Amino acid sequence: MTGPVSGSRRAPLRTVDVARASGYSLQQVRDLERLGVIPPAARSGNGHRCYTPVHVHALRAYRGLAAAVGPVEARRMLAELRTETITTAAAAINAVHVRLARERDEALRAQRAVRAIRAEADVPGAGRESDAMTITELAGALGVRPSTLRFWEQEGLVTPERVTSLRARRYGPPAIGAARIVVALRGAGYGIPAVREIMDSLHRFGGPEEAQRILRRRLDRIAARAVALLRAGADLAAVITSVQEPASSPPGPDRPAG
Repeated sequence: MTGPVSGSRRAPLRTVDVARASGYSLQQVRDLERLGVIPPAARSGNGHRCYTPVHVHALRAYRGLAAAVGPVEARRMLAELRTETITTAAAAINAVHVRLARERDEALRAQRAVRAIRAEADVPGAGRESDAMTITELAGALGVRPSTLRFWEQEGLVTPERVTSLRARRYGPPAIGAARIVVALRGAGYGIPAVREIMDSLHRFGGPEEAQRILRRRLDRIAARAVALLRAGADLAAVITSVQEPASSPPGPDRPAG
């Protein structure tokens, strides 16, 4: 674990001080400075980097923010947070919390949908051929357009079980169940390639049970991202509020480089 950020804003920190306090290596500190995660360090008379505690806070904040939204977006956000007002910057961080909460809600809805599909399959008499639907009926039941079902068919996600000589599609119970799982997964934020991989797994390994396992793993990942963002909270606050503070005075006497 890293310790608290010590020293006043007027006392410059060496690269080694920042590395120890942030948990990054010396080279990582330099690389993250080059990438804009932290602002450029001031230079002493002999060319050594002179950091401030805000640099440490920014590096710590980056670790949690990158875990929550990915490194590219985290770099962009930190660069913007350093130039925004407190109100705008706080709103940007709150938006990340809202996004994670929405992803969790979508995954939970998908989980409930898959659970309902599984329960219906256990009902006696379910899955009769008389329950087959046309493309228009299925699209209406799912709340999607017929063109969406045709696109899913092209992508190999949902296949009608019979196509008449007039090109009319009929979807039997297995195809209807598959379509409902695709709707649930798309609603949970999965892209077409990921849905295709999941549907292939369902066919190989046991239907809705595999979808439930996949969704549980997604919920675990969302929880881990949310916790990482919470851990970064105090450091993000320090970065945001530093914008409102007066600029630091020039570095003091030269110090040995870390």
